[in-house]
Amino acid sequence: MNGTSVEKSIAALTLIDDTNGHPPPEDRLIVGVDFGTTYSGVAAVYSATPDDVDIIKTWPGGNGITSDKVPTEISYDVNAAAPTPDGSSDHNVNGTVQTTVRWGFQFKPEETRLRCIKLFLDRNQKLPHFVSPLETAAQLRTCGRTVMDAVTDYLTKIYEHTMETMTRRYGEGFMRTTKVDFVLTVPAVWSDAAKNATLQAAERAGMGNRHKLKLISEPEAAAVYTLKTIQPSGLKEGDNFVVCDAGGGTVDLIAYKVTQVYPLRVEESAVGTGGLCGSAFLNYRFEDHVRQRIGQERYIQMREKKPKTWMMGLKYFEEFVKRNFNEEEHSEVNVPFPGLPDDEEAGLDSGFLVMTSEQVKDIFEPIINEVMALVDGQVEGIRDRGGNVSGIILVGGFGQSNYLYTRLKQHFNAAPPPQYTETPTHEAALAPQQSVEVLQPLHAWTAVVRGAVIRGVEGSLVEKRRSRWHYGTSYATVWDETKHPVGDRYWSPLWERWMVADRMQWHVTKGTPISADQPISFHYTRNFRPGQSLIVEDDLIACDDDEAPDSWKSNLFKVCTLTTDLNAVPKGLFSRLTTTKNIEFDNLDFELHMKIESANLVFELRVDGLPYGKVQADFN
Repeated sequence: MNGTSVEKSIAALTLIDDTNGHPPPEDRLIVGVDFGTTYSGVAAVYSATPDDVDIIKTWPGGNGITSDKVPTEISYDVNAAAPTPDGSSDHNVNGTVQTTVRWGFQFKPEETRLRCIKLFLDRNQKLPHFVSPLETAAQLRTCGRTVMDAVTDYLTKIYEHTMETMTRRYGEGFMRTTKVDFVLTVPAVWSDAAKNATLQAAERAGMGNRHKLKLISEPEAAAVYTLKTIQPSGLKEGDNFVVCDAGGGTVDLIAYKVTQVYPLRVEESAVGTGGLCGSAFLNYRFEDHVRQRIGQERYIQMREKKPKTWMMGLKYFEEFVKRNFNEEEHSEVNVPFPGLPDDEEAGLDSGFLVMTSEQVKDIFEPIINEVMALVDGQVEGIRDRGGNVSGIILVGGFGQSNYLYTRLKQHFNAAPPPQYTETPTHEAALAPQQSVEVLQPLHAWTAVVRGAVIRGVEGSLVEKRRSRWHYGTSYATVWDETKHPVGDRYWSPLWERWMVADRMQWHVTKGTPISADQPISFHYTRNFRPGQSLIVEDDLIACDDDEAPDSWKSNLFKVCTLTTDLNAVPKGLFSRLTTTKNIEFDNLDFELHMKIESANLVFELRVDGLPYGKVQADFN
């Protein structure tokens, strides 16, 4: 990927505040795409009317039912012909039947399809127990697709449906003459390679074709939306807010400190964290509970013979229990399973499975505890640095859960017992307890995609971000017998010295606040024989440990290969050097500048402070 071209796209998205001597910003249509693990959503806003956010609610296969999001599911019918307007089969130029792609709501409950394909983009992340790599690979082999192909195909369907919907709403003339920018969300905890893979898939899907395309992290987008909705009355400088984006498969967290209220500006106050504890895990725990209650044989028979019965019970659990359960109001929950005979011992009565409040809590508690542990980690990290956490912002599908909200509120607002002391004082006894407000904003399920379009209109509100990893490069240096083992040295005929390779220079420390306006500089010295290629490659290395090593170790990983073209650098900036054996070579000192954006890295070549050429980042 060309980092420079992406940077130009980013610059194009930022509105000019001072119009003196500049033309007013061109009106654009901003489209936000929340590509989720289990559900995906799309929002759009016209820059001339930024408060009028339009959420796409109608989807193919939805049978007229509106939904803020569409399932992130896709399948390929290899042996079926795609229908054409005249009712005939759709053939390609060779006369073979084309593959039919179905997605979103276009499935019957029992039909096989690819699920959670997003998770396969990041090889560093664990997969949930209900996602089978072998089964996914087998489905992909059947249709001759890869994970990247499937993600691209799904995003293509999202793109096509979005452009068709926008054309219906705004008209063909408007869409022909108005620039459309896309803002795509990705998890904050993903590797740089996974974020780049998502960007490439979106470009291939059409979002980068004739459009500006920008990435933003999911919790940052949620924070943008939520903090804007409570601004200005509920914000003051120094406030820290933990954003908990709890979705279907994953929970993604990040914390922000308010640095300025007018206009709103924030900075990351803790490194993002996340885990596999989304609401989909509740579905599988509910499934286990039903199996245990009615017995394995009757459960299998219901799934095979009466799939609609099972789907009705699961739908009720998803739409009512997961969102609305409250142990104070619901002493029991009646889940419909029409057609199942009464069984007092199993708790089946008149076509309902009767669940006590304790049984529902048993399904929730392990998942809720994992989420609370992640939130606790963010809160304690801020407090350890002397910060005060003002609020926890719950967004995402699972973020709508009444029970999750209640449990977090109980946990963070319960006053701890007073600290024991032999000489108690009135000051200590009356000291205010530090409570944390839990916020569940309106439109929690679409907060991420709403924040994405706000980001596209207003530019970034984040002044500083914290590095998720140590970033560095390896280098060779003069051998020092007091520091380096003898076995690591080698003789350099060019420098006519003993040298050592694979030493690490760390340019960014994990957790360091990085300003969006001040790139990190990597300094290089390179030597070239006459006629040698001036296109050079360097590996950007990362480390997730708290302490980064001085030399190459097995726990380091390559982020990307940076290919730098030095041909555009004026020859006068190269130094001509000669060895004692009259070997001539050219030497150049140059820098690579790296910017850490919300969800991607941008690189630029500079010599003596001036930009030259391009830097291409090939992620691994």
